[in-house]
Parts: sequence; structure tokens; C-alpha cells
Amino acid sequence: MVRPPNFLRWIYPNAIWHLPSDSKVVYLTFDDGPTPGVTEKVLEILENYQAKATFFCIGKNVAQHPDLYSLVIQKGHHVGSHTFSHLNGWKTNSKDYMDDYLKGKRQINSNLFRPPYGRLMMRSLLEIQKHDKVIMWDILSKDYDQRLNSDAVISNIKQHLCPGAIIVFHDSLKAKNNLLAALPQLLQHLQIEGFSMETIPY
Repeated sequence: MVRPPNFLRWIYPNAIWHLPSDSKVVYLTFDDGPTPGVTEKVLEILENYQAKATFFCIGKNVAQHPDLYSLVIQKGHHVGSHTFSHLNGWKTNSKDYMDDYLKGKRQINSNLFRPPYGRLMMRSLLEIQKHDKVIMWDILSKDYDQRLNSDAVISNIKQHLCPGAIIVFHDSLKAKNNLLAALPQLLQHLQIEGFSMETIPY
């Protein structure tokens, strides 16, 4: 599903799904990095189009690739946590999930958090919201879907594009081919349409 189903918005009403705006701005986000061979290429593409984004990083990837994580920040982008181990919150008990969340938070200096798969138990959500803004999304690019090509990824985004939209990509090996092919084309389209690409505020 490109758009999150209404029941998820109902389950997590206090999470941020959209950032209303009177101006033409969108919020590009990248999950699952930093990933060598992918993240630095994404940073180059963003710089070419003067676009800013928010990277929701996996803590273990940050621990393994601290220089790449630092480069994201040096380039003027924002970061958020995506847990330490990319846990599914619907398949992990609350204590283990919170332990992993806190472990990830120690690696990533941010008050932004996105649960992997958009899934977490209400108990965990309420506890996390004491510390962080929980950021969901408007539009899932599905760049990781091997059945799709880059044209389909771009189409997924264009048909739901609106001011204030939070768009999800993945700077991962699984999504690499679709991501690196689709991102420049999308950024060009956004520029032509008069959109600016900004970071989610801390």
C-alpha cells in the first residue's frame, strides 16, 4: 500500500503522518541506512538538486559506519532513529523493543523516531512519545519492491503528491537500483512543479 491505511492512522493518532503546509514543500525521508554504496550516492543526488532530507538510521548501521552517518549530518540533513536492530514492533515484546529502541537512541542524536514497518505496540508508542516525535508517512515509494521498476516507484509518489507530504525511500541494498534511478527523476519533477524539499524539524 502506497498510502497508509486509515486504520493505522486511527491506531496511532498522535504520530505524525503529514506536516500541513500552505507552501509547496515535501519531506523526503530515507529509512534503513546508512549503507555504504547507497547513502553517499543519495547524498550526491540530493546535493545536485539542492534538496534536504531526513534519514531514519538503524543503530547498528550507524555503529558500523560512523563516518557515513557523520557525512549525512555534515551535508545539512536531519537524522532520526529507526531502532538499533530494525525490529518489528508487532512481533517483539515491549521490553525487548524498548531496550532496542534505547540502544538505537544512544547511537543517534535525535528526537525523531520511525518504527520499522510502521509497527509498534501502543505501550511502546506511549513510552517513546515521552522522548521523541514518532514520524510516520503519507507516501511509501515501495522502492524496495523487486517487482517494481523505477517508473512505477515515481508513479507511486506522483499520484499522491501534495504540500506537506512525508515520502519514504530506503537507502538500503534491497532498494538501491530503484532508488538511485527514481530519485533524480523525482527531484527534477518536484523542482519543475515548484516544490522545495526540506528536513523534518527536530
